[in-house]
Amino acid sequence: MIRAALLLFLANAASAEALRFPGNAEMSAEIIVSDAQYALPTGPWDGSIPTLPVEGEMVQQAWRINAVGLTSLQLLRPLREQLLNDGFEIIFECETDSCGGFDFRFETLALPAPALQINLADFRFLSAWKADDTGSEVGISLLASQTGTAGYVQVIQIGGNTAAAATATGAPARADASSASRSVDAALETEGYAILDGLTFATGSAQLNEGENAALAALADFLSDNPDVQVALVGHTDAEGSLEGNIALSKRRAGSVLERLVSDYGVPRRQLDAQGMGYLSPVGNNLTQEGRDANRRVEVIVTSTGD
Repeated sequence: MIRAALLLFLANAASAEALRFPGNAEMSAEIIVSDAQYALPTGPWDGSIPTLPVEGEMVQQAWRINAVGLTSLQLLRPLREQLLNDGFEIIFECETDSCGGFDFRFETLALPAPALQINLADFRFLSAWKADDTGSEVGISLLASQTGTAGYVQVIQIGGNTAAAATATGAPARADASSASRSVDAALETEGYAILDGLTFATGSAQLNEGENAALAALADFLSDNPDVQVALVGHTDAEGSLEGNIALSKRRAGSVLERLVSDYGVPRRQLDAQGMGYLSPVGNNLTQEGRDANRRVEVIVTSTGD
């Protein structure tokens, strides 16, 4: 049964449109402060983050969207459209490096993991503002990211009149071969980067699980359609063991994926490279089993288009 989502109404609850999440979204944390001041980011980190102070009741929520293969752009785009339709002005929007990367992420207000998990290689941020029907200022920020197995969105709303309502928001996203193909294609074409979902590695092992994999099939199709494109397969580990050992292990994992693409999917070896990052780029909390599972992954990055 699809869970009805608890949603923020923006500005006047009687007339404003709700910020709707997919039907498979679950609110994982919520903090409400009746009299707060929020430094709404208005630009990227450059030694500091420029902000606009907004005062009033503040609601801070974290949402988890249970679907694989979603990109941060896919998470943020429908929410941005809802804000625009409700009369908000987008005053700042950025993606990972253009935000300021690591420094922006850890200088801006964010709920802690596991309620909100931020992939430092793929997150997007948006600030919006408007005056409600009473003339009060309303500020809202969205922080979206994904771990490969789920999407995460933080919503911070401050000012105006806040209220909550329940609504049915549609069927959950489905993870199947066709959706995996679309998400891998879209991610590589628009962002040059994707996480290859469904690859399983035990702690300390470079042995790739057997059987068909929708993400590998999608990548093989993409490379077949784009024979001049070259990609790097980048392995990642959890934090068990030494850095040196994990870098070597992550490279072997990427190598296992490379060999599978060549042997089972017919991808030319010249289009592939294998590298390893060890535990230096986590997408999950290494203190939890779920986080360690998410961190044992392989990503694909476009390194050359042949132009």
